[in-house]
Amino acid sequence: MSDVDQTPARRGRPGYDRDQILEIAVQVFIEQGYDATSVASLAMRLGLSKSALYHHFASKEEVLEVALEEALGGLEGVLEDAGEGSARDRLEHALHGAVLVLVDKLPYVTLLLRVRGNSDVERAALDRRRAFDRQVTALVRAAQTEGSVRSDVDPSVATRLLFGMVNSIVEWYRPSGPEGAQELARDVLAVALHGLAES
Repeated sequence: MSDVDQTPARRGRPGYDRDQILEIAVQVFIEQGYDATSVASLAMRLGLSKSALYHHFASKEEVLEVALEEALGGLEGVLEDAGEGSARDRLEHALHGAVLVLVDKLPYVTLLLRVRGNSDVERAALDRRRAFDRQVTALVRAAQTEGSVRSDVDPSVATRLLFGMVNSIVEWYRPSGPEGAQELARDVLAVALHGLAES
């Protein structure tokens, strides 16, 4: 019998699919740090042999790359879906969508926010994060030009402040808490865009 089969995971004989391995690996990366996590320690946490782990992922770097794609793909999709409305509407959509992605992909976004650029995979992820920030900054600038948000705040500073607030959610939000994703997104918009609105 192979180390990984199609039966549900159970104590003593773990049977994980690729998504389950990814989910657990992300938790280990968050707990121990990506650099400090070896393939051997990851396999041990999963209760698998290294060869069983390599059956699903070619390397630890591939695990990281797939995990970061979960977060980055979601965030980039938010901007792609922003539509053709006013800059203010598109900015609202970006903030609202980013909160929903963060809640839906909480461990993956947490991992993304902790990468430091120590590998090619991490540097590529940071490049995509910076590209996302530039696109949001362009939305803030456009909203300033149309007069729908205040113009006395530098657009790049506004973006950092907005996403500083959004990104802080990973430190305190609990899906089992009283507020769901939609309510949280609504509150972020209320706080963020009330502060940016022209008086």
